[in-house]
Amino acid sequence: MVAHVLRLRLALLVGALNARPLVLLRRLAGFAVLALAVAAVCVALIRLDRVPDGEAATLTVVGSSLLVAGFFLIPLFSGVEDPLDPRRFVVTGEEPGRVAWSVALASPLGIPGLVVVAVAAAMIAAWTGHGSPAGLAVLAALLLVGTSVLAARCAMAVSAVALRDRRSPQLTGLMVTAAGVVAIPVAAFAFSLEWSGGLPSQLTEAAQVLAVTPFGAASAIAVRSGGELVASMLVAVGTLLALAALWQLLVRTLMTSTERVVPVGERRGLGWFAVMPGTPGGAIAARSIVYWFSDPRYLANVIVVPVASVLIVTPLLVVGVPLQTVALIPPPILALFLGWLVHNDLAYDSTGVWLHISAGVRGVADRLGRLVPIVLVGVPLLALAITASIWIHGRWAVLPALVGVCVSLFATGLGLSSISSVAAPYAVSRPGEGPFEQPQRTGGSTTQALVLLGAILLSAPALWWGWLSLAGDEDEAWTSFWSGVGVGAAVLVVGVAIGGALFERRTSRTMEFAETL
Repeated sequence: MVAHVLRLRLALLVGALNARPLVLLRRLAGFAVLALAVAAVCVALIRLDRVPDGEAATLTVVGSSLLVAGFFLIPLFSGVEDPLDPRRFVVTGEEPGRVAWSVALASPLGIPGLVVVAVAAAMIAAWTGHGSPAGLAVLAALLLVGTSVLAARCAMAVSAVALRDRRSPQLTGLMVTAAGVVAIPVAAFAFSLEWSGGLPSQLTEAAQVLAVTPFGAASAIAVRSGGELVASMLVAVGTLLALAALWQLLVRTLMTSTERVVPVGERRGLGWFAVMPGTPGGAIAARSIVYWFSDPRYLANVIVVPVASVLIVTPLLVVGVPLQTVALIPPPILALFLGWLVHNDLAYDSTGVWLHISAGVRGVADRLGRLVPIVLVGVPLLALAITASIWIHGRWAVLPALVGVCVSLFATGLGLSSISSVAAPYAVSRPGEGPFEQPQRTGGSTTQALVLLGAILLSAPALWWGWLSLAGDEDEAWTSFWSGVGVGAAVLVVGVAIGGALFERRTSRTMEFAETL
């Protein structure tokens, strides 16, 4: 099977030259430009023996991280056609596992695979030229090639499973937003670098961070030692194994599921319902998104919260607190209130909640579906706010701490809100009324305060270690990050589970409440 796929891969490469003269000329020109670019990169890598060891390590780690990120993001967002799509091997009767390994082993023979192989070979020369053991250099290169190839394979498979035949303005907007979440922080970091006779300190700090992430861990193996080497190796090997398992799962899904054929005359006017999965949670998410982007009551919250998070810290600037310190305060406030926004989401649904109850929707599906809109809104807002804050602050070493604090406040707020919106909903303005018209109600202030206070208390570990990193102990930044992500994820999962159970137990009370709105 492997030999058969290899022959197919070579035949595809040769077949690319069998085209009309103009098409062939364009392809040859593209190949020539790509070859020159790759050759220039390889020569630059080989000539790194003229720079100090630290600078060479920084450049190789950052460069390989960008390479791996490109192999994952470009196939995912470009929607390129996969010449070795596993679905094409269904007619052979082969097992999905054999197809997965055969396609993965043949992938380096393509143009992208040859590029990463050439770059990895040049990196071996660069690493050994700076004293790295040959064995570690070869291992790092193999892991880099394997990670890049499998990342591209998984990205193309995800695009085939989730994005094919679902192109829509809504999906395009999601893709643009996701690209912006990735590109804007990177661009802000690049513009903040100050080149003065050597590599900027921010670039060195970024390399140290990337060395323990799935993007840069493989290349970092050749330039680290001791405990740092072990950490990078564990991350690199774990990433490769995770991608291999994901690739196996995606191939099995592609080869065992039936592809939907859309009739020529079919109209696609379902909007978000065509983008979201065809599950109860997906339908609730699509309906909630429509409400969030069309109901003035929701839009007012989305507009007010970011503005308020900035205005709250204005008095600190007036009394003389340095701008570099004040800049770090708005993102946590924004994260806290974004997680809090859905603490009474069920009340805004009015009588529409009877659809969920009468259809017997599971409580977890209801809770998860209602969180999707705030996640779609909150993640880009927080990405922009965190990037702007760190840019103004000037110390990118505290970025993990700020991310950990914001993730903890946002996720714990969502988890507690998933419980409070079912356990203690209170009256709000009716559909069609102004967003600032509030009816007579009781109990709302207690619910609001409990969610806010609970999110702050649960995020105390991340806040404490974040404060220590800001005070000068930058090693605590990663402690704050992991504690924030861990606590936030745990509270979110538990909150959704408890909220789902309460939703199923309190159906009669929920209907009574909806009828009184």
